[in-house]
Amino acid sequence: MTATLARDGRLTADHAALLDQRRQEGNQPLWAAAGEAGEPARSCVARLLRIEAELGSLPVD
Repeated sequence: MTATLARDGRLTADHAALLDQRRQEGNQPLWAAAGEAGEPARSCVARLLRIEAELGSLPVD
């Protein structure tokens, strides 16, 4: 995310591709692992998914 902020809130094509790949993998494995780890992990996953959504809304160079 630091690299994105340094680029004035724009994703490179490579970073956008990584984000697309992560989204294709789905959230089920993340939530399953977080469920096993307990509440602190679920909160972290929720925050990470919100960050992912925000990154997905940025323009791509």
